[in-house]
Amino acid sequence: MELVIDDIKIKNTADELKTKIIRKEVQLASKEFRAKHPILQHQNAIGLSIFLVCVAMIILSAYLYLTQKIGVIAVILSVAFWTSFLHELEHDLIHFMYFKKNKFIQNLMMLGVWVFRPMTINPWLRREIHFHHHRVSGTKTDIEERGVTNGEKWSFKRLITTADILLGGVLRGARIRKDIIEAVKNGELPREQALEFKKLKIYGMLPFTLGLYLVWYLFLAHYTVHFFTSILNIDYQSPAIIQAQFKWINPLVAILIFPNLFRMFSLHFITSNMHYYGDVEAGNVMQQTQVLNKWYFIPMQLFCCNFGSTHAIHHFVVNETFYVRQFTAAKAHKVMQEQGVRFNDIASIKRANRFFETSRLKIA
Repeated sequence: MELVIDDIKIKNTADELKTKIIRKEVQLASKEFRAKHPILQHQNAIGLSIFLVCVAMIILSAYLYLTQKIGVIAVILSVAFWTSFLHELEHDLIHFMYFKKNKFIQNLMMLGVWVFRPMTINPWLRREIHFHHHRVSGTKTDIEERGVTNGEKWSFKRLITTADILLGGVLRGARIRKDIIEAVKNGELPREQALEFKKLKIYGMLPFTLGLYLVWYLFLAHYTVHFFTSILNIDYQSPAIIQAQFKWINPLVAILIFPNLFRMFSLHFITSNMHYYGDVEAGNVMQQTQVLNKWYFIPMQLFCCNFGSTHAIHHFVVNETFYVRQFTAAKAHKVMQEQGVRFNDIASIKRANRFFETSRLKIA
């Protein structure tokens, strides 16, 4: 007997059975929790309320910073925290969990979570690669996870591209493109889907993402030059026209750009290390993820909505909201641990996120 998920067959019948057991218990835990809290029936209202509260808190944080009521560290931490909820909302929206019958509000929320997290790719285009991620998680065409460094050896390159998706695309784009072309030739990926991925590369960062990354690079270049000229006692002043731009660049970096890069580093570090890559069986959920919930991950978990602890649950039960997972995680973790899902497999970070300790696959 083989379990079929989107035309991908799982040959490991033991893992198939474990997956079914976990799925059943997680769904039961969610059902019981929802029965105890009837307010959860109002899923659309809850999603919209979370969205509005987060947006309000981001705007309030920006106002307090601009009126000098709070400092730069406070605004960075506050915006990073609240945008982490918007990331989870976007993820739920991608799975059509809110306003299925009201596309206007659904799309308005999609636009909102993008505008306040503008260093990310277009969420409408991300939807296709995210669904593909669920179908082929951990394999070479899983470009969503590969795009945030999953499967690479830890190095300076991986470190600096963990948050910077634009630089990451430049540095690893050729290799991923080669793998996609090879997958199409081998019949592992439909050509039409490969063309959709190409569209994402061309249009996914327009208009917000590309422009803000360029502002970030200008900010880094400007202050790097001033730092080194100061150390070397070189008398240097930027042209007046450039200095004038920093009247709006500095607050933009403090309020929006750096908080999102900080949040993305936290999220991408966690997600790229909790997902396995390269030697997993396609469609085998038992091999796709681990749970990262050690105490020393807490600083990052604060800025990615406890992603390391709860996202693995999502791979077993896709259609549950992120906030319910937070409350059912204890029961979910119990059955996952009983069935052999890995918890805090820290050694996998050293082996470039390979599932098996003695993988024969060449690590890039």
